[in-house]
Amino acid sequence: MLDGDLKSYEADMRHLIDTYIQADEPRKISPFDDMGLLELIVKTGIADAIALRLGQMSGNNDAVAETIENNIRSKITKEHLNNPAYYDKMSAQLQELIELRKAKAIEYEEYLKRIAEVVKQVDGGHGPDTPEPLKKSRALRTLYDNLKANVSVDEVAEPLAEGAYAMDPFLELALKLDETIKMVRPDGWRGHQPRENTIRAALLPLLNNDKDEVERMFVVIKAQSEY
Repeated sequence: MLDGDLKSYEADMRHLIDTYIQADEPRKISPFDDMGLLELIVKTGIADAIALRLGQMSGNNDAVAETIENNIRSKITKEHLNNPAYYDKMSAQLQELIELRKAKAIEYEEYLKRIAEVVKQVDGGHGPDTPEPLKKSRALRTLYDNLKANVSVDEVAEPLAEGAYAMDPFLELALKLDETIKMVRPDGWRGHQPRENTIRAALLPLLNNDKDEVERMFVVIKAQSEY
């Protein structure tokens, strides 16, 4: 076959490809394709999330439950350093539900309802009892949760100012710590001992001059990207 003949065939083939074969970009079948299981539970509800993501386990309640529990446990492990007190509490709630399920001490429908609430709290980083001022700041929530877990009301060093939050001394103290950290933190303070000590020194009078408590809270503060 001559080169001229090949060229005519090439033109015909290009015409066929352009006319009958489409090479569009792949489209997502579902807007939930990129969501993890926990986020899907929060967005769609647990029944729809199970149907969408765990349909192949239909009829095997234990397998469904274990998959959800493993995802929650993984999330808790990943987020633990960001808020140790809160995720310790979530871990305890998860373990309680696992034990109830395994002991058949709870109906499956009730289990799903309660595990969905745990998912919501683990994924969102706060519970229904979180004071409103804390919901927009993870760092502030973390201060509050970890103060409340380890500091008694009597240990708060300064008298709390009267105001909207005076009935909750931990919230008042968390707000004071947050304000102080933002005011005194030097640029590039992480990993720079003198600059880190500037923050420690500012925390000390607010935490009743308890060096151990300052160090415990400093580890938590250091993990917060907001600071």
